[in-house]
Amino acid sequence: MSAVTTPPLDRDPLRPLLDRARSGDADALDKVVRAVQDDVYGLAVRMLWDPHDAEDATQEILVKVVTRLDSFRGDSALRTWVYRVAANHLLSTRRRRLERQGWTFAAFADDLAAGLDPHVPAEAATPTEGLLAEEVKIGCTLGMLQCLDRPQRIVYILGEVFGLPSETAALICETTPAAYRKRLSRARAAIRAFVADHCGIVNPDAACRCTRRAGTAVRLGRIDPSSPTFVGHPTLPAPVPIAAAVAEMEDLHDAAALFRAHPHFAAPDHVTRAVTRVITTCAPTLLEDG
Repeated sequence: MSAVTTPPLDRDPLRPLLDRARSGDADALDKVVRAVQDDVYGLAVRMLWDPHDAEDATQEILVKVVTRLDSFRGDSALRTWVYRVAANHLLSTRRRRLERQGWTFAAFADDLAAGLDPHVPAEAATPTEGLLAEEVKIGCTLGMLQCLDRPQRIVYILGEVFGLPSETAALICETTPAAYRKRLSRARAAIRAFVADHCGIVNPDAACRCTRRAGTAVRLGRIDPSSPTFVGHPTLPAPVPIAAAVAEMEDLHDAAALFRAHPHFAAPDHVTRAVTRVITTCAPTLLEDG
């Protein structure tokens, strides 16, 4: 995920590329896409859980960005506008695999309890066990987000995970800052309550430990040890040391640190290639429109 601060319009680093792209410069258009694709993918994978679903959504969103650049009025930074296109798409797209299971916090808590093996140590003893525990942690915390409805999920990601200012996030969600903050407050309270009761990373008194869920996850086919879903996924450099983020988890008032400690997922190369093919087709049209 790229830096989430919104620069003043006259200092938007993407503005020169945007102007060239609107003039039909295919290379500039390609650079615009590459500049925002990881932001879009990072939002999509947190909204949809499954990386394959996120890849499909990212391609669909980036195609919308490419084909609608002429509608960008310049009343925000380009990256903010891209987030708005992505948010609208992710709020209205068809329900994906994990969403169709209809998870609630109560059902998720029951699933956590049923999957625990109390005889397994709380700490991983081998590198392999550590990787499996990390896979459980990422999958589990992303799964928590699925217990929020889509509007709450997206404000939580924008505000608590990405750290966007409320004015910018409200613009992305096409609502008022006051309404955005109210929705974020409800989502934050739900996540904090669940994590405080059930997550052993944040609350040492909670029963759940990632190592104790790994065996059940493998047995149920939720994790393939030879091909994990999240561990080993392409990533971006973390903007803050992971150790510092993990230390934050000890504070129950900052449960979002559990999510901020995730790897910063990068959009896979084949997503870029797919959108590049669209750029090749669309660039002449953009030149004519300009």
